[in-house]
Amino acid sequence: MGLTNRQNVIFKTIVEEFTRTAEPIGSKTLMNLLDFPVSSATIRNEMATLEKCGLLEKTHTSSGRIPSSKGYRYYVENLMETDLDVPTKQTLQTYFSNRHYSIDDVIDKSCDILSQMTHLTSIVLGPECEEQKLQNIQLIPINSKSAVAIFVTDQGHTENKVFQFKEDVSLEDIRKCTDLLNDQLIGTPISQLEEKMNEIHPLMAANLVRHEVLFQAFVTAFMRFAQEKVKVSGRSNMLYHPEFSDMNRLKEFLNTLENGQLIREWTHSEEQNAISIGNKKELLQIGDCSVIRAKFKYSQGEEGELMVVGPNRMQYSKVVGLMDYMTNVIEDIFDDDQKKGGGKNE
Repeated sequence: MGLTNRQNVIFKTIVEEFTRTAEPIGSKTLMNLLDFPVSSATIRNEMATLEKCGLLEKTHTSSGRIPSSKGYRYYVENLMETDLDVPTKQTLQTYFSNRHYSIDDVIDKSCDILSQMTHLTSIVLGPECEEQKLQNIQLIPINSKSAVAIFVTDQGHTENKVFQFKEDVSLEDIRKCTDLLNDQLIGTPISQLEEKMNEIHPLMAANLVRHEVLFQAFVTAFMRFAQEKVKVSGRSNMLYHPEFSDMNRLKEFLNTLENGQLIREWTHSEEQNAISIGNKKELLQIGDCSVIRAKFKYSQGEEGELMVVGPNRMQYSKVVGLMDYMTNVIEDIFDDDQKKGGGKNE
């Protein structure tokens, strides 16, 4: 799209002022915002050209203009500057100065900070592990009523689970249970573990004294293991954006955010129209919602996704700058953890 330099400056100013105020932008407002002399008539002509290009559109309630969905895409691809201001960088450096966080702590903290600083909704999706296969189980006793179970998949994903038993469980039962589960479950897809546990229930009953206690503990753990790993921060931020004033639509949107699989389906439905922002990030537009998402290394060979969801009228430069910072922090701490021989998720 061959816009002149002046048209680009005018359009960039409109986008950034509208995302800040949510008020349609008129020629008189623009005259006060531009740092070069230009008449109101000239601005109106340039805005008319931008409208013909599909980058601006009129509203019913004002003579001003607002960016269109196409306009936001053009801004993100061609005009956006993402450098974070110094106070924001200093605040983030303070947040992450504690290098003793686990990788999961950092991911959760990043999600919370993103929602707080953008006033939007942020989401972290962990790796899809349903179709990974169980490779090994370790059950390590803490005392007679508790133990730590460690599950490892064929792709190196590790889950730890602390069991609190209602009844005493002997070391012998724990040893037998570990051997039995490794013998019967290795190679089973994560999504089929609960079903497989029901099949071997009689075998557990025949070999273990506290078979029911152990059976229930593992069924619950496997159900949790197979669930989508999802964290959502800032759901209530949507209430403060005029684009989400329709309560029925807002309820439907919030229900989607409760389910990792629904989030994936919702975002993947528009993947073919995504535009790349640098190497790691993408912009998706789904109706009047925009999603900025970035992938990050979660553990060896696995990726998670960090997302910010809001109206098309979001401060893209700030959101993208923050996500650049967050994904770099996550991957730096992951790399440090790997070098120290860690990398396991708590």
